[in-house]
Amino acid sequence: MDARINYFGNALAGKVMKHLNSAGMAVHSSLPILTQELVKIRASQINGCGFCTDMHIKDAVAAGEDQQRLNLVAVWREAKVFTDAERAALELTEQGTRIADASGGVSDEVWANAAKHYGEDELVALISLIAIINAYNRINVINQQPAGDYVPGMFG
Repeated sequence: MDARINYFGNALAGKVMKHLNSAGMAVHSSLPILTQELVKIRASQINGCGFCTDMHIKDAVAAGEDQQRLNLVAVWREAKVFTDAERAALELTEQGTRIADASGGVSDEVWANAAKHYGEDELVALISLIAIINAYNRINVINQQPAGDYVPGMFG
């Protein structure tokens, strides 16, 4: 499988990615790195983004994440390996990613649960991270960016 265009080699795409990457860096220190990777993995799984799923699983492993937890991200509700805070972040990720599937968007219950575990800046970081990973997913899915070749750190 080949990508439809060489997105990583296109000058305009480079400008777009620079800004998207800057937004991602703004939230980087506001949440635990493993929570960020879990959020990115779950949104990428929902969106069917193989490139981002591959990337963030590998980044999570490089950051010290346990393989068993990674194996269970897609079925996190039935898994005992996630903290209550991580579970709240994953639920917010699912509802925020599937916004078109629910006319009410993110429910008050899911928001209140996330707010029990995260302060205002962390909630801003979570909202932003969910929006950013969904943007990356859409770019890669539309472009049919192939998965499997990512190496942690290859983008700097």
